[in-house]
Parts: sequence; C-alpha cells; structure tokens
Amino acid sequence: MILLTTDWGQAWTMAGISVGVVFSILVLLVIVLQLFSAVASGNGAAKPAVAAAPPISGGANSSAKGSANDEAAVATAVYLYLNGRHDEESGVLTINVNDHSLWHEELNDRL
Repeated sequence: MILLTTDWGQAWTMAGISVGVVFSILVLLVIVLQLFSAVASGNGAAKPAVAAAPPISGGANSSAKGSANDEAAVATAVYLYLNGRHDEESGVLTINVNDHSLWHEELNDRL
C-alpha cells in the first residue's frame, strides 16, 4: 500500500538533487586541491636557478654504487634467505589477562 501513496516524481527529483550535490562537492574539492598544489609548488619565478648536476662518469650503463655497509647488509640478507636461516614464527598468540588492574579495583569499590 505504501508504494501506491509514494510520489515517485518527487522521489526521483530528490535522488537526482542529492547525487548532483555530492558530485558538485567532489568537483569543488578537486578544484580546491589543484589550486592548493599550484600555490604550494609556486610558479618557479621565486626559486633560484639550480646548477645542473655533473654527469656520472662511466656512461649510460653505470649505476650508482651503495656504501660497503649497504652491500654487506644486502649480501647477508640474501645469504640467510637462501640458506633458510631466517626467523620462523610460531603462530601462537599469547594474551595475558590482568584481572587486578586499577579499573577493576574501582569497579569493585563502587559495587
């Protein structure tokens, strides 16, 4: 019976208005964020000119080398992984329940 008394024209109008308001707010949010990013990045006039970085010797095939400590850490990690000497977790979760907390004592005092 309630379906017969519903004004479907008004229901569809309200649904359309609500969807339109949501999309309008989203478009406004995108515009505001674009403006903030443009302001934050600046127009480039106030930035001092940065000298170009010197080219890396060795041509196009050279790659940046890490420090000796970085290389040793990576080598150790790969060695331990390949030899199966990594940590194994038990998968058991232990929860210790403390029935004598201050909250529990205050609750008992009120009862």
